[in-house]
Amino acid sequence: MTIDTAAVNRQVRLASRPVGLPTRGNWSIVDAPMPEPAPGGVLVKTLMLSLDPAMRGWMNEGRSYIEPVGIGEVMRAGGVGRVVASNTPAFAVGDHVSGGLGVQQYCAFDEAGIRNAGLVKIDPSLAPPEKWLNALGMPGMTAYFGLLDVGQPKAGETVVVSGAAGAVGQTVGQVAKIKGCRVVGIAGGADKCDFVVRELGFDACIDYKAGSVREGLKQHCPKGVDVYFDNVGGDILDTVLTRINRKARIVICGAISQYNNTTPVKGPSNYLSLLVNRARMEGIVVFDYAARYPEAVRDIAGWMKEGRFKSREDVVEGIDTFPETLLKLFEGSNFGKLVLKV
Repeated sequence: MTIDTAAVNRQVRLASRPVGLPTRGNWSIVDAPMPEPAPGGVLVKTLMLSLDPAMRGWMNEGRSYIEPVGIGEVMRAGGVGRVVASNTPAFAVGDHVSGGLGVQQYCAFDEAGIRNAGLVKIDPSLAPPEKWLNALGMPGMTAYFGLLDVGQPKAGETVVVSGAAGAVGQTVGQVAKIKGCRVVGIAGGADKCDFVVRELGFDACIDYKAGSVREGLKQHCPKGVDVYFDNVGGDILDTVLTRINRKARIVICGAISQYNNTTPVKGPSNYLSLLVNRARMEGIVVFDYAARYPEAVRDIAGWMKEGRFKSREDVVEGIDTFPETLLKLFEGSNFGKLVLKV
């Protein structure tokens, strides 16, 4: 393909670090020159981007599991795209790929950039692009390895997952059911709770907006909680800790209730329950499992083909809508995996 060097590359860059919720003022939307692939590299046209709660942490300065996005840099984001120019036999023009593309219309990689972005070919005949950003992408990988490797559920155990209708939560619950567990979700709103029970097959779902999570756990987890997969932190984590069984496993995936705090993060006041119950709490960072992603993709794609697994995406169109679309995550107004169609 001949690259149109007169064309531009629309990008969303971090203009300043937010205090509390991000605003449009924290971003600059610019038209950069069309990039060209280096020798041994590729040029990818972005099709869809994954919008994730972790993005809020990437905007902050300070030590974490990954470097923060720098001021003036393109916002980090995983995405799915199509190769439009290639200087490497590893990728052909027309190949569909996933990896760290950033919030921009085009992304050029050199050899090192391909590795650093985790750029890999995907099979669009296996599932449409949005599924590769959900169950077959980073959220699905997080759920699969967080539940099975960290949570280590056993058939007959009770698994509770918060953010149950979200990208990670919906996969956690379905995998736990496939493994023979009783699954109870926690979600906000009757529609989301109905979805995870009726569509995804959870045994029950507690609507934290409509009643007491504590009472819901007593009702739906009469034998206690063996595995808790935590996506929200805060008061819900504290409440679940009062219901855990001996040798319970708490998987710390995220804490969306705390990400926009302007005060220090609230830690669990009921942490002594871990001591009393000889339980453990362990974090999951999906990048640690990168070499094993094909294992999870194989299993989840297989369950999809068998009709045992579903995924739901909330797709919003337009790169210029990014600042407002990202906020849907923190408002809880997205229903399913939030995806930006570029």
